[in-house]
Parts: sequence; structure tokens; C-alpha cells
Amino acid sequence: MRGLACAAAAASLLLLAGAGGALAADAPNPAATHAILGKVPVLGKASTASGLGNLSYHGGPVMPTNKTYAIYWIPSGYSVSANYTTLINGFLLDVAADSAKTTNVYYSDTQYYQGSGTRTYIQYSSTFAGSVVDTMAFPASGCTDTASQTTVCLSDAQLQDEVAAVKSRQGWVSNPTTVFFLFTPRNVGSCAGSSCAFSDYCAYHSWYGSGSTVTLYANQPYTDTVPSACDIGQHPNNDEADPTINVVSHEHNEAITDEQGNAWYDLLGYENGDKCAWDFGTALGNTGYGLYNQVINTHDYYLQREYSNAHSACVLTGT
Repeated sequence: MRGLACAAAAASLLLLAGAGGALAADAPNPAATHAILGKVPVLGKASTASGLGNLSYHGGPVMPTNKTYAIYWIPSGYSVSANYTTLINGFLLDVAADSAKTTNVYYSDTQYYQGSGTRTYIQYSSTFAGSVVDTMAFPASGCTDTASQTTVCLSDAQLQDEVAAVKSRQGWVSNPTTVFFLFTPRNVGSCAGSSCAFSDYCAYHSWYGSGSTVTLYANQPYTDTVPSACDIGQHPNNDEADPTINVVSHEHNEAITDEQGNAWYDLLGYENGDKCAWDFGTALGNTGYGLYNQVINTHDYYLQREYSNAHSACVLTGT
């Protein structure tokens, strides 16, 4: 869930707020890291609640169009599955290229907008602008997690430093319509304050800076480091990229509709992805390796649903 303070109306609905206004219910976002948004809760902590009511607009920016980059931080001695980078890059390309836009979860974003007078609606318009594999060594652990599988733990500040360093080397430009997905390899943990990968979350989105040069990014740990925490068990592409792609979709849709935590969320602070976390709806079929519920640009994926105000429910297609 979001880590920003909710409206007083939410507090009146039996929400307990912690210091700094962070939500105490499920406590996924430490008050000291209020910019950490849209955490995908681990399966063991996924709430049966789906927030409260429809999403409402709080005046902040959305991404009417969006551009994505992928950063794979894989130093020597660390690894990802055979087709990990290819499949994730392919997914981001498919989202950008899909001609049957109304038949996937991203189309639900087009009902949301920014602006209180003249409204600028979100378009189904995504561009995958490129990726890079960075083999620079990890710094010394900046945090301590509880996952026995991890050999290094990266703090949110260290992840921000990596995004900034890669952007500088590649000449990539930050702005309010560009999001950088940072992928770390198997057995690498991370923490945002006291909340850590594989014990509290499977991914989150956030930002640093402000104005026209704000940097939007998403922390994407290797989900199958701890499959019981972040993998529902369906691998339609027969690769460990599949569960990561699911949480990429969660963070991408939330960055589009609530990039800085002040645009679209409900009375309990849930963003569109939060309200439907681990809710996959009805499958379309089985590839032989796992179920799929989305065909995006002719390729099969198993993605959580996204919330639609128009239906007051989670959807897989249309608005």
C-alpha cells in the first residue's frame, strides 16, 4: 500500500496511523520512507482487504504517456535465469506495441486523469526506450534483512544511487513521464527502512527529486529468490522472469496513475495495483508451463488484475 498520509476521512474509518502519517494497518510503508509506494505484499502477508471504495483524485500528476527503461544490476558472481532479461524486455516492448489495447490490464488506466479544470486523461501510450546490464560490483550491504537466501542487502538510497549512475552513463533523461525499472539478481535483498524484500514486499515504486527532472523508479527484486513469498506458481513462459513480470505490471500501472503518491488512491491509501494484488481473475488457458490470463502483442502472460472505477472492481481488460 501507499506510504503517504491518508485523508482525515480515512482515519475516521478506523485506520490507525503511525508516526508521520504512515498506515499502521499492514504497516507496509515505514513512516521514515514515505516516498515508497505501491508495495506488492509478500504472499504470506497479502491482506484479504482490497482497500475502501473507488480511487479518488488528489490533485497530483499522472503519466498521460509513459516511457520505460530497464536496468539489470548483475555483478560477477550473481545470476538470473536464462531468458530473464529477454522476457522482461519483451514484456515492456509488448505493452508498448500491443495493437489490441483494450484487451489487457493497462487499458484500465485510461479512465484516470490529471488536472482539476481541464482534464488530461491517461492514454494507452507506452514506449520501451532501452535496457542495460550493469556489472558493477554491489556496495557493502546498506541494510539487514531476514531472508536467509540473500547474500547482500541494498538500501533504497543505494538503489537510487545505482539508477542515477546508470542514467548518467547512458545519457538517459529523467522527467515526470519516464520510469526506470531496476532489477537485481537472485539472492539479493533490499530494504526501505524496516520493510524488506521477501519478508514484507516483492517490489515497490518511488521517486527522488522534483519538478521537471523528477526521477521515477521501481525496485524489482528477483522474485524467485524466495518463491513462497513472491511467486504464485504460474510460469507461462517457462522462466523465472514470469513472476517478476507480474510485479513489474503492478508497479508500472501504479506509476502511471499515481507516480508521486498524490494522484489516484482510495480512502485507505490503496493504489490501483494494491487493490488487486495477487488477484488474477480467470485464466485464458495454459501454455503447458503455466496458466496465462493476458495475450499482449501475441505473447502470453499471467498478470494480476488492475482496479477500475468504472466497474468498481478489478479487471483484466478494458476500462
